[in-house]
Amino acid sequence: MDRHEKIKLLTRAAQYDLCAPTGFADRGGIGRGGTPSSRVRDDMSQWLYPAALPNGKHVALLKVLQSNMCDNNCFYCGMRRSRNIHRCDFGSDELAAAFDQLVQRGVAEGLFLSSAVCGSAARTQERMIATVELVRFKYHFNGYIHLKLLPGCEAAAVERAVQIADRVSVNLEAPNSGRLPRLSGDKRFEQDLMQPMRWARQFRHQELGAQADLTTQFVVGAADETDHEILATVERLHRDLGLTRAYFSAFRPVADTPLENLPATPLVRQNRLYQSDYLLRYYGFSLQDLPFDDDGNLCTDTDPKMAWAQRHPEFFPVEVNRASREQLLRVPGIGPRSAARILRLRRQDKFHYLEALRAIGAVAARAAPFVLLDGRCPPKQLPLF
Repeated sequence: MDRHEKIKLLTRAAQYDLCAPTGFADRGGIGRGGTPSSRVRDDMSQWLYPAALPNGKHVALLKVLQSNMCDNNCFYCGMRRSRNIHRCDFGSDELAAAFDQLVQRGVAEGLFLSSAVCGSAARTQERMIATVELVRFKYHFNGYIHLKLLPGCEAAAVERAVQIADRVSVNLEAPNSGRLPRLSGDKRFEQDLMQPMRWARQFRHQELGAQADLTTQFVVGAADETDHEILATVERLHRDLGLTRAYFSAFRPVADTPLENLPATPLVRQNRLYQSDYLLRYYGFSLQDLPFDDDGNLCTDTDPKMAWAQRHPEFFPVEVNRASREQLLRVPGIGPRSAARILRLRRQDKFHYLEALRAIGAVAARAAPFVLLDGRCPPKQLPLF
């Protein structure tokens, strides 16, 4: 198989690894969300994904697998070893050269490299690291690289990964050891998945100049897990391992797999998890604050911030001109940026009208039932709005 066909096949196979999460609108605090969808196809039939970097910039990312020749037999995965699909892999020199061609043409600005486990996790991870080393040191690429850590990889490989990549990640897939066997009989939660993440945390602190941040990904809905289980793990990873962010992938059944008859997970559930993760990271919410139902799941009809506000009428209304940042962030329609603007601008003059909230980026209509503006309820000012 020539390079053109390999690129076509292995970029298509990389779709299951997420690098572009649900959207989030600071204007309203909670965005509508969606799945990664914007792709740019060049004349080599390669798929490039626009991805947001940790610094907020966006790059066109070549998202590719080193190999789709997998030795694992995960129950949900289209690349499981017992499934009859076209298989191929890249040599490190070959893949690095192909990526450099795209960089030189101004098509690709970053690399996302993952792989199926081919032969052994240690050997496959070595090949992936060799690819990145060639990209960095032979082709002198200084841009963004996201490198996957494979389940069961070795400590030395993780150490090298955090030295040469901007981001490393491990796909936990399930939230805990009790749920993972429903997705895979080949992986051990603590030894194969959590341990590489712990090593990444350790080496990031030990290595001078190591910049790589750490992310993970969950398959949502295939292991009968609850939203509470997923977010409890996410909160712990943020706290204990310095996790930068979590990605959530709504389960989609794949033909000729043991879970092919399992129903697809609604995208709204995936989106509610993204919204809740934002509340944990940026809004001062804890796991106990999130509005789970009796079954441990989030409401699909209402975003979690609005659901919290509706459950806590004793907290409202909040006086915009006197509230702390923490209080402002509990108001639907006010996000971190608009809260910061309120705190800055109210030193010069008070907020009197909903129009003033809208002007600084808040979603005034959502905020109106929950705030006071200079002691007055906004509904009295709606004609002005």
